[in-house]
Amino acid sequence: MRKNIVAGNWKMNLDYEKGLSLFSEIVNMVKDEVVGNQEVVVCSPAIHLYSIGKLASPVSNVAIGAQNIHQAESGAYTGEISANQVKSVGASYVILGHSERRAYFGETEALLAEKVNAALQHGLAPIFCIGETKDERESGKFFDVIKAQLEGGVFHLSAEEFAKVVLAYEPVWAIGTGLTASPEQAQEVHAFIRERVSAQYGKEIADNTTILYGGSCNPGNAKDLFSQNDIDGGLIGGASLKSRDFLDIVKVFND
Repeated sequence: MRKNIVAGNWKMNLDYEKGLSLFSEIVNMVKDEVVGNQEVVVCSPAIHLYSIGKLASPVSNVAIGAQNIHQAESGAYTGEISANQVKSVGASYVILGHSERRAYFGETEALLAEKVNAALQHGLAPIFCIGETKDERESGKFFDVIKAQLEGGVFHLSAEEFAKVVLAYEPVWAIGTGLTASPEQAQEVHAFIRERVSAQYGKEIADNTTILYGGSCNPGNAKDLFSQNDIDGGLIGGASLKSRDFLDIVKVFND
């Protein structure tokens, strides 16, 4: 049975003290208010990881993750962070392939495949992001784009390895714009993704693959989005910086 996950992506926000304060609020609210089996993941800047990992460790349904890793094990890569370093501070997840990394840092599918390999080698579950731009959506090429991203980034994995991957569909045109894919649009793409996974790895693995929606998900639309058959949670940006908003999204799975 696939897991319901709500993952917060803090991006490049919050200084050290503000990050700890927010995470403390989230942990306490999870303890008090979450009654389902959903997992709460916070992907913070690297400066927070060690300290929020300590706060998360006693809480079984709260985990932490990084926002990126380098593909190399170690070496002369000034300013980078390795999978082993991330794992050593208690992280369980890492976001890979986010549209901002693809757009601003030129990350290709070949590079991302290397990063996926590095993450899995060190016991980190990749939250692998895929999705189309506005132009690709309007031209009707979005299925081809998503198929290519899957094939280039994660379909080289064995079935056993792929089973550890979380996928996140993020329509690029809906990130930070206030626009959101309708529940029907999101479900259409999520169903397509699951069908591609089934074609590659079989129905059992496809049925057990968690696919998150990321793209201006908020407390007002989360219930409609998460009620779709193939949407298993969310990768949350702006709303994850407000503990009440974030927990209201998490609590959709309490019902």
